[in-house]
Amino acid sequence: MRHPVPKPPTWLPVDGYLLALVGTVALAALLPARGPAATVAGGASTGAVALLFFLYGARLSTREAIAGLRHWRLHLTVLACTFAVFPVLGLAARALVPYVLPPTLYTGLLFLCLVPSTIQSSIAFTSLARGNVAAAICAGSFSSLVGIVVTPLLAGLVLHRDGGGFSAGSLVPIVCQLLLPFLAGQFLRRWIGPFLTRRKKALGYVDRGSILLVVYSAFSAGMVQGIWHQVSPLRLLCLLGVEAALLAMMLTGTSYGARRLGFGRADRIAITFAGSKKSLAAGLPMASVLFGAQAGLAVLPLMLFHQMQLMVCAVLARRWGAEAEPEPRREGDPTAAAEGGSYLPGPLTRSNDSPSTNGALTEASSSRTPDSSASVNARR
Repeated sequence: MRHPVPKPPTWLPVDGYLLALVGTVALAALLPARGPAATVAGGASTGAVALLFFLYGARLSTREAIAGLRHWRLHLTVLACTFAVFPVLGLAARALVPYVLPPTLYTGLLFLCLVPSTIQSSIAFTSLARGNVAAAICAGSFSSLVGIVVTPLLAGLVLHRDGGGFSAGSLVPIVCQLLLPFLAGQFLRRWIGPFLTRRKKALGYVDRGSILLVVYSAFSAGMVQGIWHQVSPLRLLCLLGVEAALLAMMLTGTSYGARRLGFGRADRIAITFAGSKKSLAAGLPMASVLFGAQAGLAVLPLMLFHQMQLMVCAVLARRWGAEAEPEPRREGDPTAAAEGGSYLPGPLTRSNDSPSTNGALTEASSSRTPDSSASVNARR
């Protein structure tokens, strides 16, 4: 008799790509690139990073990004959370060194706080929670675009001061490997954009394969230099605890702050997910350029935080989506149709649950009409 294969809980997202990343780290631990192989892997990693940012530039629609500026308050809020609040919390964590975190892991934690927000997962969770999907798309795109310039600059300012081994002289490889390929992609977009759009699925494999190559090169260099012997299992548990506290503070801060700023429910959901997340796809290539051979430990906090944010945000998105589900329609209830769909994402510049929306006024008037007519007839 065959027994069914047990499945993971529905609230636990099984990220196949993260499993591939873990497998790449294990491969680098067992078979690290040495000697000439390390030179080849390093050169291939450099080329992969340049190709990755070239594709980013070629696929980013400048027209859509400019159109999204209409909701500028929301985008400024997300950017402030990503590139101001996060770095401040990262600097505050300096008090944990060396009692809770060693300097190597703290450098990676601080770099995590400088990375731009995600795009795909922010959109997916915002949609699942019945939030403003259009705002999440634009907010994630703006964050990624701004992060190409702001993240290296913040890293040069913050990591150099905290002994991260990064200096202003490192801006040259950053410009050559990140900014110039991105600008070249933007320049050539009008000619190669349709070609890339038709091959979106194949280019997705190129993106992920490039990042896996970067991870293998970085972790191989760490194994050869023996940097992994500097971290104990207890330190890793402490790192997980610190990152859990960081994620909890950002989720609470973005949700409460968006409410205090007067955003509607749909916009608050987009701000919460886009403002509290960090991009693994953008952070790994940047770390390989910023840290070189020391990138192995530098990206470890980002990899752990990435999976943690997926698990926690999946639970929140499902719960908020369930709360937004319309009540089942009751036969003979004239307000059921008006109530249904009241939490669907609305226009980019207006929140669905705003008390001034026409939908709310229409629903209120329609719900009063039957009762009012009944009262008039009774008085007659």
